[in-house]
Amino acid sequence: MELRLDRLDVAIGGTPIVRELTLSAPSGSVLGLIGPNGSGKTTALRSVYRALEPDGGVVWAGDRDLWRLPRSEAARTVAAVPQQHRAHLDFTVAELVAMGRHPHHRHGGRLSEAEHRLCREAMERVDIAHLAGQGVLTLSGGELQRVLVARALVQQPRILVLDEPTNHLDLRHQLGLLSLITASDLTVLTVLHDLNLAAAACDRIAVLAEGAIVAVGRPEEVLTAAMLRTVFGVDAEVMPHPRTGRPQILFAIPEQSEMEGNRP
Repeated sequence: MELRLDRLDVAIGGTPIVRELTLSAPSGSVLGLIGPNGSGKTTALRSVYRALEPDGGVVWAGDRDLWRLPRSEAARTVAAVPQQHRAHLDFTVAELVAMGRHPHHRHGGRLSEAEHRLCREAMERVDIAHLAGQGVLTLSGGELQRVLVARALVQQPRILVLDEPTNHLDLRHQLGLLSLITASDLTVLTVLHDLNLAAAACDRIAVLAEGAIVAVGRPEEVLTAAMLRTVFGVDAEVMPHPRTGRPQILFAIPEQSEMEGNRP
């Protein structure tokens, strides 16, 4: 399902955060949002998964205005793993993952055997099957992150929204998660701070600064030394990966005086 943000405006407390944001992610593609802190990335995502209603513009899921859909239908269309997680009661991992099926049950009821199998498969895919009976309050940050990804997967959405999905994950699980989403048939909108992971995983990347688009295109079109200096205020070398050809960014820790001179 195609996801389109059409001239999206979002303000918080009267302060504009996102300004006339227009973006599209074709069905089955991965669109990454990058940009400095405070550039509006998370705010844009919250408008897509209906946590923050936009002040103007439309979020299109296919040919339907996502904010005009009934709540349950919207939840069957879009699943999200937000950056900030609310404290959970001490459900087991299996119970929390199974909550992803709630939008598919109008009046509650027990999960079918097929749904239980779907939950087990999702836990296996993100390497948490061995934690199924464990309480979620005992988990590490990385383990909980993978539980929430599994819950989103069992929701069986058409669009998946991920805000810093690799946060708290070790390197193996970072790569495993990105491999999972790139191999899926879902349309994925994700915020990533690690630009090399964004280059490796995303079909297209949009750069935000002060709530507006600075650049959008394929990773090799967007991730340039000039963009990094202009938007992030850093000097870096950009080279093709020897195996994939995708851009890889090489940083060196600068002297403090250089950092002060490179502020955007």
